[in-house]
Amino acid sequence: MIAYNPKAWFTFIFRLHRSETLSVLGPLLWAVAAYSGLIAYLESTYFLDNDLRTHTQSVSAMYSLLGFTLSLLLVFRTNTAYDRWWEGRKQWGTLTNVSRTLASHVAALPGLNRSESATIGDQLGTFAQTLQYHLRNERHPQLGHMPSWDQAEHQPLAVHQSLTQTLHSWVAQGKLTDSQLLLLQPEISALLDVCGACERIKTTPIPFSYSVFLKKFIFFYVMLFPVVYSTSMGYAVVPVTAFILYVLASIELIAEEIEDPFHGDPNDLPTAEMADKIEATVRGVLPQ
Repeated sequence: MIAYNPKAWFTFIFRLHRSETLSVLGPLLWAVAAYSGLIAYLESTYFLDNDLRTHTQSVSAMYSLLGFTLSLLLVFRTNTAYDRWWEGRKQWGTLTNVSRTLASHVAALPGLNRSESATIGDQLGTFAQTLQYHLRNERHPQLGHMPSWDQAEHQPLAVHQSLTQTLHSWVAQGKLTDSQLLLLQPEISALLDVCGACERIKTTPIPFSYSVFLKKFIFFYVMLFPVVYSTSMGYAVVPVTAFILYVLASIELIAEEIEDPFHGDPNDLPTAEMADKIEATVRGVLPQ
């Protein structure tokens, strides 16, 4: 995620980065500008008369209504994407709190030596690391010391199973009572709850029909702009049309980027940093 100072808003005007939508939309902006110039030339050269002006003025009222409808759709689209981003952030906040709580409870258990406590710390830290790789459709590259984790299809689940087996083995050995295990159970279950919630966010995109309709709406709205307003704006319609496309398409591109907050794009959640912090915290509570 891009770190920035939200109060230094003036510097944002001149700031460019590699995910800037202007670079993505560049070819399309030039094509739309050429199209707008052609429409402005044709209307000013061959169709510029009072009847055409009257007709375009009447159509502009309907066009404004379409713009209002499009704005409502874009607001819904942006809010939906941000809700997914924020839900992902809350889930990782829950993972942080649950990992700390479970580590603190294990550290307070009597009868455990340093090596046994460190085992839970290693498993908790690895769970966070494997989860952030799993959500990017990647595999943790440093699990060769644990073949059962490294070869598992679902690496976070494999780590969670090892954690659960460790606690149950302590119960069998008499190092952990049933009541103590019951105390730890909510945190143990919460780890998989977070994993499942993040997978739900990742694997449930916005409905295809809605996304396609919005893109078509933006396209036809922009294509109609020079037809409606070139008689009154002349060739000034060229930069205005390109700017309108830039604004509308940028909103859609931003929504597409943040609706999957785990992919690793610049505006996505810093899951790698959060996983590192979780691992460092639990290893600090349960040192090796």
